[in-house]
Amino acid sequence: MDPAAEPLRKEVRIAVAQKQNTHWSCLDYGNNVCFNRWWFVKDSCGIVCCVFTWLLLAYAEFAVNVVIIASAIARDAVYFAIINGVLFNGLVLFALISHIRAAMTEPGIVPKNTATDERIRELELAPGTVIMRCPKCICIKPDRAHHCSICKRCVRKMDHHCPWVNNCIGENNQKYFVLFTMYIATLSLHAIIMTVHQFILCVDKEFLGSIRCVFLPIGCSAMNPPTSIILLIFLLFEGLLFFLFTCIMFCTQLCAIWNDETGIEQLQSDKERSWARRKRFSGLRAVFGDNCSIWWLSPFSTPRLMGNNKPYHYSVLPTSDEV
Repeated sequence: MDPAAEPLRKEVRIAVAQKQNTHWSCLDYGNNVCFNRWWFVKDSCGIVCCVFTWLLLAYAEFAVNVVIIASAIARDAVYFAIINGVLFNGLVLFALISHIRAAMTEPGIVPKNTATDERIRELELAPGTVIMRCPKCICIKPDRAHHCSICKRCVRKMDHHCPWVNNCIGENNQKYFVLFTMYIATLSLHAIIMTVHQFILCVDKEFLGSIRCVFLPIGCSAMNPPTSIILLIFLLFEGLLFFLFTCIMFCTQLCAIWNDETGIEQLQSDKERSWARRKRFSGLRAVFGDNCSIWWLSPFSTPRLMGNNKPYHYSVLPTSDEV
């Protein structure tokens, strides 16, 4: 019989709830564990990128507080120093917490060894039913799950693997990654504005005055002029670079959430979807939490709809005898 003449098999979906108090609901992190408690991907490249991110934030903290905030205090601009100091350091704190939670939150891994013969029999599927199976995790792959070669696990609603947070961006930690990009972009813009303001304020008073060997006015910089210039130039370059990069990532993530389509799914645009897309605002609620509130912007809060207790949805294909 000509295969092309075979009738098309319709794809149906079944929901299989995770059984409580059994190995179905227990997640084995494998080697991706820290202190036998937290999720942590042991990838050398990702760890280096994370450390580099923290060092860049530490440099920004040093340059802003020592060169800009300290000089504002020295020239008696107390309100300027308090407002900008609290705002910038608060943004850094929120960015660090978002980074930690994005890196150490389990992204939505699928339990291993759920596609063994014993587990398949527990599903009580019709004979000959075809299911999606990951040969590496030996698990049944839910809809929109993909295998990450770095995490070595299948991740639900996987968007991409980000080395800057040393983790996959998936169903459980996408909120923290979006907040991380947003806070980095905001504090980078704030640093750029303060650096430009510092240049405009001090270039005639202190930097050019030191070249002309004129008495330097107190309060323009807490450090000598050449060092201040170098620190501010590097701070400006760092701010511009990270502002552009994180703005692009933030807008990309918001578009993906708004359209209910991950980065991998955008690359597979020609592939037929086996799930119903969420409405625009429902996609935001699925990532940031059920109720729209100020807690959407907080990296300290955990979204109510994390997905760990939801039923797994499997795409299955009935055999030709069943259609």
